[in-house]
Amino acid sequence: MSENKVRIYDIMACNVYVDYDFASVNKQHKLLVAFYPLRDVFVPDLIESITAYGPKGYTKEIKNQEYNLKNVNGYITDKAFGSCWYMINLPTSFMEEGEYKIEVKCKNGDVVSKSRYQKSAPGEKLVSAYLKHKNTIYNSYTPGTVNAMPKGTPLEHVKVKWLTLKDAAGVDAYYIYRISQGSKSTEFNIQSLTWWDNVFVQRLSDPNYGLNKGSVTTSRLQPNMSYAYFVETTDSNAMGETNICIFQQHQIFSTPRVAQKAASTASAR
Repeated sequence: MSENKVRIYDIMACNVYVDYDFASVNKQHKLLVAFYPLRDVFVPDLIESITAYGPKGYTKEIKNQEYNLKNVNGYITDKAFGSCWYMINLPTSFMEEGEYKIEVKCKNGDVVSKSRYQKSAPGEKLVSAYLKHKNTIYNSYTPGTVNAMPKGTPLEHVKVKWLTLKDAAGVDAYYIYRISQGSKSTEFNIQSLTWWDNVFVQRLSDPNYGLNKGSVTTSRLQPNMSYAYFVETTDSNAMGETNICIFQQHQIFSTPRVAQKAASTASAR
């Protein structure tokens, strides 16, 4: 039974600057709780409720439902690691400084929680630098919306690169990359990622993983397919130490068609 105990991996309670093209509010904040994987058990089946507490009576409920871009509140499954995490995005404002706690009540009566202290200064520094250079950074993504993927590009291991805040403004930051199939920003599917660079796990083997990282090499991509991706900029590669996340605008690109030489030759015969 111990294998089926709900255990918190880490939490986030931090500010988010959302620069999506469809975002109506830029200054937001989010609450997130990530769990250790469980063998043969779906974590949401064990959860009764999840509540976040903060300064001045702050209280928010994270719902036990599947997260999507419409409800922005619920669980996300990570097929790569067999894990599950819950998140709520709150398009109200940045959070106040102070201690935040996320408490999880389980159906078996267990209660687990984790706390962190949110600071404002790191976010102010990162957002200020980003806004000064956002257009240059946006145009640097290759392949991306501005820089199309050249015909004949091998799809086994696709390298994606961009300008970092270290390059543009001398400011240190960490970078998280996520890609899914999609021909526009609203089609990006966080529940079905093609690949992502999970710095929060990679840091366990490399404490500086993601720091000033201006490129990734993805897994194999499909030919003649549209992909949507975005890069999240943070001040830490540890969830519980993160004070700011910048959700950069989505990038869209299409992979080239694969030449049907073999099929053409066969038909000619």
